[in-house]
Amino acid sequence: MRRTITVLSLLLVTTACATSPTGSSPATVADPMVSPILTGSDAVDTMTYAQPQEARVTHVALDLALDFEAKRVGGVADLRVLAEPGEEELVLDSNGLQISRITDGSGRELSYEIGERVEEGGKGAPLTIQLDGARNVSIQYMAPADAAALQWLTPEQTAGGEYPYLFSQGQAILNRTWIPTQDSPGIRQTWEARVTAPKPLDVVMSGVRQGEPEDLGNGRRAFRFVMDKPVPPYLIAIAAGDIDFQAIGPRSGVWAEPSALERAYNEVADTEEMIDAAEELYGEYRWGRYDMIVLPPAFPYGGMENPVMTFLTPTFIAGDRSNNGLVAHELAHSWSGNLVTNAVWEDSWLNEGVTSYFENRIVEAVYGEKRAEQEAALAFAGIEDVLAEVGMDAPGTALHHESTGAEIGSAITYDKGHFFLRTVENIVGRERFDAWLRQWFDNHAFQPATSELFYDDMMANLVVSQAEADRLMLREWIFEPGLPSNVARPDASAFAEVDTAVTAYANSGTIPAAYEGWTSAERVRFLDNIPKTRSAVQLAELDRTLELSSSQNNEILFLWLELALANRYEPAVPQTEEFLGRVGRAKFVSPLFATLWSEGDWGREHATRIYTETRPTYHAVTRGAVDRVMGRSE
Repeated sequence: MRRTITVLSLLLVTTACATSPTGSSPATVADPMVSPILTGSDAVDTMTYAQPQEARVTHVALDLALDFEAKRVGGVADLRVLAEPGEEELVLDSNGLQISRITDGSGRELSYEIGERVEEGGKGAPLTIQLDGARNVSIQYMAPADAAALQWLTPEQTAGGEYPYLFSQGQAILNRTWIPTQDSPGIRQTWEARVTAPKPLDVVMSGVRQGEPEDLGNGRRAFRFVMDKPVPPYLIAIAAGDIDFQAIGPRSGVWAEPSALERAYNEVADTEEMIDAAEELYGEYRWGRYDMIVLPPAFPYGGMENPVMTFLTPTFIAGDRSNNGLVAHELAHSWSGNLVTNAVWEDSWLNEGVTSYFENRIVEAVYGEKRAEQEAALAFAGIEDVLAEVGMDAPGTALHHESTGAEIGSAITYDKGHFFLRTVENIVGRERFDAWLRQWFDNHAFQPATSELFYDDMMANLVVSQAEADRLMLREWIFEPGLPSNVARPDASAFAEVDTAVTAYANSGTIPAAYEGWTSAERVRFLDNIPKTRSAVQLAELDRTLELSSSQNNEILFLWLELALANRYEPAVPQTEEFLGRVGRAKFVSPLFATLWSEGDWGREHATRIYTETRPTYHAVTRGAVDRVMGRSE
């Protein structure tokens, strides 16, 4: 997943950090397509009710109908269960699911109980089923109308304006609001689905589509999908709407609403080249196809790495592919995150930090060293900003850390993880490092992992001496706060021209004439570093000269609006209202409301008025972020 907002609460849980030198060990299973369960104390996921050591779900088969009028999805979930001999209880995760009947494979009724619901963190309630010897369980159910994983859009909220739309977002623990299973990243499952939807809507999922849709003769069609590789359940995803497809290469393509398809295609046309670069770096792409769907702007994230069907926000489209590091990031997740997955969310850096490093290597291979180094420098600046804000000793700044309830910058999970691997590469050399990371993906493919397991693998398969181990400072990087002294900093000259221009603007108000020819990263660097206190006259001149308010790059437009609102610049308010009314990406929405909210009565009046109109159009993820900013509750 591409980062959401500059500062966010990581969805982490409190567990003990294992100190065993051997790390987590996997429970063995007979079926090669059944992923092992890690048994170490550092692999205990307290955000699931499941007890996978006793009974676990290994396969999910869904038969569901989409009801756009009621905004509901429901049907049957058939679960395949692997249980210890004599184990008679299967515990699933549920958050609002309405269960009507549970049977075994032969139709025999099974008793069940839904336990007490925990609202905090969206944990929901345990669904405990008495197996009575069954190893196949069939659940008839309906997802709630307010299922947090699902966003139902009216026709007016789409580009075409004629048909409704649906998309899901499962990470981290939202899929338990529409699928009854064990919703934990360490419990990987294969799955299949049959989904019916009204004509002429198309359905895509994060599994391989099986043939053409079946016309049911009642104004509906049935779509079938299969994911034959075990995945963490948060990666089961669905989208449905008036969408078309355009191929990019022999194994890649993009879906989008018809009116948006050409722009979407032009922005991601380098994808096949990115796949080739990724394979050259770290081995075979193992998922078959790599397709993408550019969703309506209500999607709360930059991207979501759902296997075979990456979900993307349209806000990354700038017309010049300057923001498609996003595509590189989601593609890299096909190795780090999807192939090898954090077993618990405290270790989410294993997904996001490793992916951020991999993303930068893809960008370097496809777009050159200068762009990669500039994007790395922006990331490093983010680390420094967060550490300056929270302190080098803040517990949440360790890569693996227990939740403190404090606000921690995504720069830690994403960017500190990136620079950890960059530092290791710098010390051992790129050739050795690449060989090690490739074997990590190969040897742990389709399995969960923990920080201890990652550390142990480095010590066993990368480090050649105690002296090198001392230089690498592996445990300091992973388990201690702050930034270790051996960090491989980005090239200081990456933004030399821009930083000179920032100084000139700060000293004399000189607006750089070279701005027009700068890269997107250079423009971001300039806008992010100029003085934050500006007069209305200065802001007007900046906007007029650099054409900020008419930028087609949403990263630039966001920085302009944030700067303008922080100075109570009235001409920016209508544009902010328009922007917040059409964009649902939390990375942009939450900070803009936070900026308004921090500006006293002036800003709070605007924020309250705008949010009253826009809140119903936002995904639950974005609503939750803005609600926290404004002190609201559902």
